[in-house]
Amino acid sequence: RGAGVGTDAAGEAVVVVVSQCQYAAGQHILAGKVVGQCRGGRGIADRHDAMVLVDEAHATGVLGDGGRGLAAAYEGRDNLVCLHTCGKALGAHGALVTAPAIIRDFLVNRARAFIYATAPSPVMAAVVRRALQIVRDEPWRRRALTGRVKKVGTLLTEAIGLTPSGTQIQPIIVGSDIRTTTLAATLRNAGYDIRAIRPPTVPEGTARLRISLTLNVDEHQITAMVATLAEALHKLDRASPQLLPSSDAAREAR
Repeated sequence: RGAGVGTDAAGEAVVVVVSQCQYAAGQHILAGKVVGQCRGGRGIADRHDAMVLVDEAHATGVLGDGGRGLAAAYEGRDNLVCLHTCGKALGAHGALVTAPAIIRDFLVNRARAFIYATAPSPVMAAVVRRALQIVRDEPWRRRALTGRVKKVGTLLTEAIGLTPSGTQIQPIIVGSDIRTTTLAATLRNAGYDIRAIRPPTVPEGTARLRISLTLNVDEHQITAMVATLAEALHKLDRASPQLLPSSDAAREAR
């Protein structure tokens, strides 16, 4: 197969696109089911001779071995291309593409969007390089963030009965656009930068708050934020909370 792209029954090329840690849902997809071994057999991509494009935007620098993303265990495969955003955990801008050499060379020489785009600043390239070194050399940052993720998950479960996402992105499915924006405004007025995510970004009826955890907040601030959120929710509708259980939210968000 080399670095070729598989075809389906109709002879069309097959490319599987995976978002490893969804921006609005906080869920991550098990790369092994798509790329590698699954239940003792081959992954989906192998079975269909397909290429896999993995968007590691929210996983880069945070999740996976050494912060290299959730597809890190499959690095070096000839059917895997990963996109690593530099503007999130790395604190820069732009993105990195990791791929087999033949695909890398093809993109450099044939991808019009790349060839005719303005080149990144050499300063920014240096910033990204340094950020990658920090991710590699300072694993305590990921451990500290994992602690905050567990903390907010425990508090949300206790306060509003929500099953946590297990990642630094924690959605609070509210449902109504008006309720969601009201909650977001209440939290902003209390000093918490938590945004409302509404249709068409997410399906109708699944408007949500998105909590995005960083190392810039401590456990005291997390505790106070969850208390403020719980109070605001109860004030909006004590008798009929419109939160969806995480299992229902996952189905609705697809």
